[in-house]
Amino acid sequence: MSESASLNFNGKEIKLPILTGSENEKSIDISKIRSETGLITLDKGFKNTGSTTSNITYLDGEKGILRHRGYSIEELAAKSTFTEVCYLLIYGELPTKIELDNFENTIRIHTLVHEDFKIILEGYPSKAHPMGILSSLITSLTAFYPESLDPNRSKELVDLSIARILGKFPTFAAWSFKKRNGHPIIYPDNSLDYCSNFLKMMFELPSESYVQNPVITDALNKLLILHADHEQNCSTSTVRIVGSAQSSIYPSISAGINALWGPLHGGANQAVIEMLDSIIRDGNNIDKYIKKAKDKNDPFRLMGFGHRVYKNFDPRAKIIKKAADNVLEKLGVSDPVLDLAKQLEKIALEDQYFVDKKLYPNVDFYSGIIYRALGFPPEMFTVMFAFGRLPGWIAQWKEMRENKEPLGRPRQIYTGEKKRSYTDIAKR
Repeated sequence: MSESASLNFNGKEIKLPILTGSENEKSIDISKIRSETGLITLDKGFKNTGSTTSNITYLDGEKGILRHRGYSIEELAAKSTFTEVCYLLIYGELPTKIELDNFENTIRIHTLVHEDFKIILEGYPSKAHPMGILSSLITSLTAFYPESLDPNRSKELVDLSIARILGKFPTFAAWSFKKRNGHPIIYPDNSLDYCSNFLKMMFELPSESYVQNPVITDALNKLLILHADHEQNCSTSTVRIVGSAQSSIYPSISAGINALWGPLHGGANQAVIEMLDSIIRDGNNIDKYIKKAKDKNDPFRLMGFGHRVYKNFDPRAKIIKKAADNVLEKLGVSDPVLDLAKQLEKIALEDQYFVDKKLYPNVDFYSGIIYRALGFPPEMFTVMFAFGRLPGWIAQWKEMRENKEPLGRPRQIYTGEKKRSYTDIAKR
């Protein structure tokens, strides 16, 4: 006999089915509660509301578990490549050698963008934030590929749109950086692998060829894998709800980029470096800021510590900490901001206050450190987060579409004025 929960309202008992996930997660199906009782549920921020069922990512914040399609993030980060993880997330299984080669070759075909995109790029002021440029360029793909707007698009067209956005995203990301710095754009070099191609477009100058460094390429691969998907977070939920209106993949992903831009979400790794910079400008008095962080009446907060979901250690942070140590050692980077970050990390891991409150350094803390060491400026950190999250957004959009999920339409409890009569302006 299937499990159910009971709701008693106005003398009437309503049976609500209990749904069980593949990892024995329990949920109460409340989809019929309004039609049965006239009631809705209120859950501000959707902290305890499941908006969908999904086969893509399993996350257990209490135990520090993160798996994609059943594969642990630890194994994927150690053994896989970013393009292989893209295939896994989007198509459900790890690819064979032939499947991966075909997938990467298809992406490679679509790295070039129409020359008219340069006109769009030139229209931005030189100091425009790269995230704003990126989201705009992604949306603009609908103008160049209007067939993607067809709500009844075929599987072949969907796969083509996926290859296009995977191919063009790193080009747009690198171009947004070049625009910010007033440098001429660099075109894709399709003789290179996915990550190496992006690094060349980012850092090559007309007078100086970019020399690939395997330490940097490996670190970038790992960072992108660690950000590839993270269940129903703010930006992913945004992608799915925009997609539920039968929007094409391009505006749906663009919406995810804009959601990720916020400092409470993807902007956190940029905020980490800005926090460290501010501490240095204030005399590098780390003890002062540790005391401020412990004072509940002080508005200062340590950025990059703790996590909304993980109540133990973020499993991605364990992996990325090793990567950060490796990068700093092998590149021999000398940077007072990174030195301060290491001091702060040591205090947080040993100070009983932080240990008791489980305020461990998280993935944003370490990714900010690595990106700075690799030469990325802070305004590009969130772009890199979006780059890594791209396959997860695509997979979630694709799953939502294939499941024919209904239009997203949250309810509300109205707390405004009751009906009142209009007063002529002369009498107010």
